[in-house]
Order: sequence, then structure tokens, then C-alpha cells
Amino acid sequence: MVCLDVIFCMVFLDAGRHILSNIMRLKSDLANIIEPDFGLLDQLLSLEVLDRRQYAKVRSGDKTVYERNDAMLDLLVSDDQCHKFVTALQRTGQQHIVNLVTQNGGQKHCKLSVR
Repeated sequence: MVCLDVIFCMVFLDAGRHILSNIMRLKSDLANIIEPDFGLLDQLLSLEVLDRRQYAKVRSGDKTVYERNDAMLDLLVSDDQCHKFVTALQRTGQQHIVNLVTQNGGQKHCKLSVR
């Protein structure tokens, strides 16, 4: 019998390996649905995904929300940043985005049977 915590951990880690590639593949869709202005950028700054200069660059000017999202997503270049990005999304109530990114755009299905 396998512990469900171990199964969850294995599924999450497997998804984690592909988060960056999923973000890049889904970038145009994500830019349309992420809400950057109500805490997400602040979370990315506090989690050290963005530094102050990057934060200012994303927020500067008269950018639309889509342009801010594009600029923010362009700065995600490592697995570590992507894991922290997922954390920031969760902290700002954007679990639907987390689900999209970690489940390969809705293409990955996980079936667990419990005995």
C-alpha cells in the first residue's frame, strides 16, 4: 500500500519539472487571464522572483494588464522562479492559473485509486 502523501508528492514533483515549459507554451493564454495588480507582483517581489528593477519595469508606463503579464512572464526563466510563481499565484487566490500551469493546460489527468 502506497501512502497518499507520497503519491501526491510524486505527482506534484512530476508536474513541477514541466512548469516552465507549460508557462512558455501557454504564455499568450496566461497573459489574458492572470491578474497581476492585486498582490501578485508584490508576492513575486517578496519571494525574490523579481528584483526591484524588474518589478518597476513590469509596472512602469501605461501598459495594459496584458502587457504587464507579458513582461512578467518573460522574466520567468528558471524552475525555481516558476515554483515561486506558483506559490505567489496561490497566495493571491489564482488557483485556477496554478491548475492550468501544473496540469499541462488541462491535458494531464491524474487517476488515483484508493483501496
